[in-house]
Amino acid sequence: MIKANIVEQGSDRAVADWLETRLSVAFAAKGPVHVAMPGGSTPFPILEMLIRRDLDLSRLVVVPTDDRDVPEDHDASNTGKLRALFESVGARVVSLDESEPDDFDTIHFALVWLGMGADGHIASLFPNTDPQANDAQRLRRITPDPLPPEAPFDRLTLTLPTLLDTRELMLVVRGSEKRAVLDAALKGETDLPIARLLRANAARQNSCPVTCFT
Repeated sequence: MIKANIVEQGSDRAVADWLETRLSVAFAAKGPVHVAMPGGSTPFPILEMLIRRDLDLSRLVVVPTDDRDVPEDHDASNTGKLRALFESVGARVVSLDESEPDDFDTIHFALVWLGMGADGHIASLFPNTDPQANDAQRLRRITPDPLPPEAPFDRLTLTLPTLLDTRELMLVVRGSEKRAVLDAALKGETDLPIARLLRANAARQNSCPVTCFT
């Protein structure tokens, strides 16, 4: 069984409280604080709560865990939504599309926040993309198969080694179907992307703590 801190029935407010505490600790050190954040419908109500907290976000650098290969002004752009939210409070948002892959060689995240699909995908590492823990690339352009009907676009995504280059991992997994996928991954019963991520983290000598809000 892979070790993780499971927060049962974690509300949006509970997640925002947890993020506030972690960011406050990270901001105690000097320099920029890099975090990776997902898109989709779940994060933004939480992030809207977070930016209203008493935090100076001027040193925060937000990197999307993944994005659809669309212009930032497109409704499906994670980067555009993150930029509209965070740049209004002084944080910086990095676009995966405009960044050189080498830029990510120097980033060490304070926190990586991941969502998860019912098929076990994380970021845009879908099962058909065969993500590897020893991937030599930090960023990949991929095509999900099948393409999700609600977002039928190619993707840009951080790879497993990039997502694991963090002091802490956090997942928000809502619903019984996704919870069953997460539980199976923690038990080592599957080889889905979420299972590969958790297994690779657990195998590292410097594995990072994992917190899962369900």
